[in-house]
Amino acid sequence: MFQGSMVAIVTPFMDGRIDEKGFRELIEFQIAQGTSAIVPCGTTGESATLTHEEHDQVVRIAVECAAGRVPVIAGTGSNSTQEAVSLTRHAQEAGADAALLITPYYNKPTQQGLYEYFQSVADAVDFPIILYNVPGRTAVNLLPKTVARLAEIENIQGIKEASGDLSQVSEIVHLCGSKITVLSGDDALTLPILSVGGKGVISVTANIVPSGMAEMVRAGLDNEWDKARQCHLDLLPLFKAMFYETNPIPVKTALAMMGRIREEFRSPLCRMSPENRQRLSDVLKKYRIV
Repeated sequence: MFQGSMVAIVTPFMDGRIDEKGFRELIEFQIAQGTSAIVPCGTTGESATLTHEEHDQVVRIAVECAAGRVPVIAGTGSNSTQEAVSLTRHAQEAGADAALLITPYYNKPTQQGLYEYFQSVADAVDFPIILYNVPGRTAVNLLPKTVARLAEIENIQGIKEASGDLSQVSEIVHLCGSKITVLSGDDALTLPILSVGGKGVISVTANIVPSGMAEMVRAGLDNEWDKARQCHLDLLPLFKAMFYETNPIPVKTALAMMGRIREEFRSPLCRMSPENRQRLSDVLKKYRIV
């Protein structure tokens, strides 16, 4: 179920509230352009600053709009196990196809603490769980041996790996085999992760070029490595541009330049600096995106 190019979709705002019309239009754009799954309420969706009511609203809209055409994988992680259980239960009740759970941030739990966190959430629901490891955001690294332990839990079925460490990704594939699906959490590392057994990506860049990301991943999964490599090289400047500043500032700015959303962020995120905004605009113009 979980493979291909999946979008870590932004949450559009209008005057401080969820822009439901804009969000639905983004989902339709993604599905029409070949995206394999919609992933709302992740880092790119500014989940850390959504209220519980807004979180539930975003998941509900995504499920309604996708209408079974592609899976919806709802971000439901937290630095509180109790809160993560609550958010994950709601996602299942709302009709999401799976939950994406980031490792608890700020707390810096041990590997045993991480295991117990994910185990608790998995035990509380009966639909698929995808682990999300991004040490640069959370200050804790979910190690391969812990992933292998978690892979023995029936409904823990995947991991979004954004450690930036290809050796670690390879070790997860080696230890877990077919017990867990490995997905890239870093657009620029998607190609090498596919080459060692990954099955796709949960992508930031797919927000603006969904068909390009879908083509690259599809080529890799079909063992068309020359094509996949060329797609990767063609997209590399966009991968870099999406991180000129903290994600999701550049991607939301790009979508606003494309006329798809309003350029609005949830504080403490703010607009791009004029210098980086110009750099981003130059890249988008080169690709004829704007």
